[in-house]
Amino acid sequence: HKSVSKMEEEPNKSKQQQQKQKKANTNVVIPPKKPKLSKAERRALQESQRAAKAAASDGNKKPSSQPEKKPERTQPKQQQAVKKQPTEHTNVVKDPASNKSFSLFSHLPPYRDPTDVISVVDTKLPHEVLVLGQKYAEGTIMGGNARCRAMLHTFKQLVEQYQPGPNVRDIRNAFYHSLLKPAFQHWTEKCRPHCVSMGNAFSFLKAAAAALDRDMSLDEMKEELADTMDRYIKERIEYAGVAITSYASSKIMDGDVILTFGRSEVVQEILLDCANKKTIHVICSDSRPLLEGKQMLEPLTKAGIPCSYVLLNALSHVMRNATKVLLGASAIMSNGSIMSRVGTACVALMAHSHHVPVLVCCESYKISHRIQLESITSNELGNPDGASGKELKDWITTPNLRLLNLLYDLTPSQYVSGIITEMGIVPPTSVAVLLRELNKQDQAVVVD
Repeated sequence: HKSVSKMEEEPNKSKQQQQKQKKANTNVVIPPKKPKLSKAERRALQESQRAAKAAASDGNKKPSSQPEKKPERTQPKQQQAVKKQPTEHTNVVKDPASNKSFSLFSHLPPYRDPTDVISVVDTKLPHEVLVLGQKYAEGTIMGGNARCRAMLHTFKQLVEQYQPGPNVRDIRNAFYHSLLKPAFQHWTEKCRPHCVSMGNAFSFLKAAAAALDRDMSLDEMKEELADTMDRYIKERIEYAGVAITSYASSKIMDGDVILTFGRSEVVQEILLDCANKKTIHVICSDSRPLLEGKQMLEPLTKAGIPCSYVLLNALSHVMRNATKVLLGASAIMSNGSIMSRVGTACVALMAHSHHVPVLVCCESYKISHRIQLESITSNELGNPDGASGKELKDWITTPNLRLLNLLYDLTPSQYVSGIITEMGIVPPTSVAVLLRELNKQDQAVVVD
């Protein structure tokens, strides 16, 4: 009974609330609904309102009930005509044939002519920095090891000659901001982009300068930094080359036919080490415009190693005779990809199709933290005149003609059988592990 009574009371309460709301809203005036107009009526109403506004603004005209015709809009056509007519202040589109650069590689630093490097010389920099920068620009010093070695030797000279000013409080910061940074920026920005080996060595030297003891005298700091640079060259370049030669020689057997590409300092040392121990034949493949493989032929032939020299277009004919492929590298990415002289990827791909093992010989200080999947994101543009030859010597004045001279390409890790470093022979998938161990060693060396 109680539940039934409650159910009867609820609708009674709702009725009482509705009556109260009606009484409270008796004073509110609700306007009547506007009648619905047809399209023609709405259009006529809008026209009359526009005419009334126009008459009110003029003061003379009276609003007419008849709809007026809309004026023709000729302003956009006039604007288009004005846009089409070029004036002195408008930017006229240039002929695309006059642009000799490639939009795909427009993000890369352009090639710097050595004569331009001389014309923008900064007199505030030391003479040693300017001389080395000119050699970088001219291509006198080539190769990651040679460029890094020359950079550290120049830094050593600068440190030995440095004399701080009277207002210098922290000599450690002065070493970086007054010596190392200005020289490195000049070489990188005005001469030639730095390679991975130079960048890693510069970062190590910067950390070593910051880790110097504040209580040391100036002579002690100079001696410590110079000793650090000497040890870096010996341990990371020279001793590393000896260890790589030992590991690689164990994989080369009597009667092997070794195919190489271009010139690599460490590959050359490996082949010379095998000259008196084993009987091998070397096939030097090369490509234009640098033709660096010719520089490696001379020491190999003098050592008594039988050699063959072919260009890259004959690679498919000689690959069937090769038993191993030895390649150098400018850098090793953390995902196992190999950055090296342009044409290296073609050699690795051809060897992979012929089931020939590819061994990449590289020092561990050339391992980069970056990951790269193609040769477009990060590369270096060479002299386009090097790719022209006699037939295209007038390519600058020839319309609809562009020349591209890339210096490096990227070899995917799946085409590499093994990477030989001073720490051993590892697969490309273990490069990240090597990088982690090297970071611990560098930190320990800087702290010590």
